[in-house]
Amino acid sequence: METKQLQQDLFNHLKKVLPAHLSLVDELCNLLDMSADSAYRRIRGEKPITLNELKRICEHYHLSVDQLMQLKNDSVLFRAPGIAGGALSFTGYMEEMLAQFRYFNSFKQGDIYYLCKDAPFWYFYLFPGMAAFKTFFWCKTINNEPALADALFSLEEYPFQECFSIGQQILAEHGRMNTVELWNLESLNSSINQMAYYRDAGIFKSRDDLAAVADSFIRMLDHLQAQAAQGKKFLPGGMRGGTPGKGDPSGMVPMGEIQFYINELILGNNTILLNLDGRMTSMITYSVFNYLITQDERFSDRAFETFNTLLSRSTLVSRSGEKDRNRFFNTLRDKVLRLEKDV
Repeated sequence: METKQLQQDLFNHLKKVLPAHLSLVDELCNLLDMSADSAYRRIRGEKPITLNELKRICEHYHLSVDQLMQLKNDSVLFRAPGIAGGALSFTGYMEEMLAQFRYFNSFKQGDIYYLCKDAPFWYFYLFPGMAAFKTFFWCKTINNEPALADALFSLEEYPFQECFSIGQQILAEHGRMNTVELWNLESLNSSINQMAYYRDAGIFKSRDDLAAVADSFIRMLDHLQAQAAQGKKFLPGGMRGGTPGKGDPSGMVPMGEIQFYINELILGNNTILLNLDGRMTSMITYSVFNYLITQDERFSDRAFETFNTLLSRSTLVSRSGEKDRNRFFNTLRDKVLRLEKDV
C-alpha cells in the first residue's frame, strides 16, 4: 500500500474513533502544534507526516503501528489505564473508571455488553453498607494497604464516603447506556464468600456490622431484580441519573434499558464490550479490578461473536421470564440470609 493511502487510512480511522462533537483538525492542531491548513494537508495526504508526528499521534490515541499498516499478525495492542504512573489508590482507580464512563457517554450511541464472571463492581455502590464492605475488602485484602493490616471492618469507622460518592457518579454515567448483561449464579458467589470469610475470621468488628452489610446486599439484589423486571435502569428511590440534557423536563438524561440474561452452563471472564457510535471496543479485567482496553477490530469481532453465541444459549429474564428471574434472585438471597444464621 502506498504511503499516501496509509496516511489517509490513519486519519480516516481517527475520524471514526473520535466522538462526533470533536473536530479532527482541531485535535491535530492542538496535538501537533500546527495550523489548520497544515493539518488539512496531512489529512488529505498532500504533506507526509513525520515519524515524530506519527509517534505523538499513536501515543495520544493508543494506536499500534502494525495495526495501522495492516500487518497480518497475532499482535493486539491493549491499553492499561494507570499502569504508567505507579500503583493507584482505590479512590484513584474509581476516578479512572468514572473518567472512562464519561468518555463513553461523549458518543451519541453508547451500548455496553457485560459477560459477568463477577458482578459489575459499580453495583456494589448502590447502597452504603455493601459499598463500604467491598471497598474495605479490596483495600485490605487485595491491595494489602498497610493502614488496614490489623483493622476490623466497622461500618461506622470505615464508611468510605468518598468512594461511595464516586460510585454513585459511575452508576449515573453507566445508567445512561443501554446494557446487555450475561450473569451466572456464580457471579455473586465470590462476594458472598468474602463476607463468610470475614465472618469466620473475625474481621467484622461486630455482628451488627455483618447484619448491616447483609441487609445492604439484599437491598442490592432487590434493586437488580426490579431493574430486570422493568428492563430499565434507575437509581435507588426511583430517581434517574446522568447529567443535564435537553428535551427532558426534569433536566436529567433518561436512564438506559437493560437486558438481563442468565446462563447456567458457562462462567465467563469479566469481559466488557462496547459499541460507541458503531465502533467496537473491548475491555478485559485483570488483577481483580484493573482492566485492559483495545479497539482492535479483529479482537472485538471475535469477542462479540462469542458473546452472542452465549446469549443464544441463555435465558432472558428482563421484562419477561418472571419464574426464572425470581428463582435466580431468591437463590442468591437465601445464600446471603444464611450468613447470619450460620454464626
